[in-house]
Amino acid sequence: MFEIFAQYLQSKIELSDQELKMIREVCVVRKLRRNQYLLQEGDIWRYNAFITQGCLRTYSVDDKSVEHVLNFAIENYWTGDRESLLDGTPSRFNIDAIEDSILLLINKENFARLMKSIPQFQDLVNLIFERSLVASQDRINNSISLNAEEKYFRFIEKLPQIALRVPQHMIASFLGITPETLSRIRKQSSKK
Repeated sequence: MFEIFAQYLQSKIELSDQELKMIREVCVVRKLRRNQYLLQEGDIWRYNAFITQGCLRTYSVDDKSVEHVLNFAIENYWTGDRESLLDGTPSRFNIDAIEDSILLLINKENFARLMKSIPQFQDLVNLIFERSLVASQDRINNSISLNAEEKYFRFIEKLPQIALRVPQHMIASFLGITPETLSRIRKQSSKK
């Protein structure tokens, strides 16, 4: 599994064999079966997690037991709870596997050491955070300014590879609409 991560890293930055070895030494492989948790609400998140295979979702559950999907993550994505990682506070979120998945975990201390020891790794992490912020801003803007149909078609346009792998009720939750509304939108679009 490390080879997939190494290919990802080398497609983004230049690394020496010694630097790759440093990274490999701190990676821990975690396999999840479908529906298995990576993180449960109330636990403290201590890792940076890179997905080499599979699909996961980050979500919360409200007091009426309604799930609210915040994020989906597939191969070559990172996942986790930044707030819990940075603050050491219990997570408000769950992360579970939608498909059988394999991840590489790097604990907080080792990740910080890698960023300090390998400047180009630090640059990559900064770029990932910047893109994540842009994606979050885009998601917030779409959430408050688009109607249900526009949200769905934007999702399909921006994340087609995820749209094919995720159950419709989870997509509806991610978009902040009911499964019935999503079903109606899909039915109407198929008639066009």
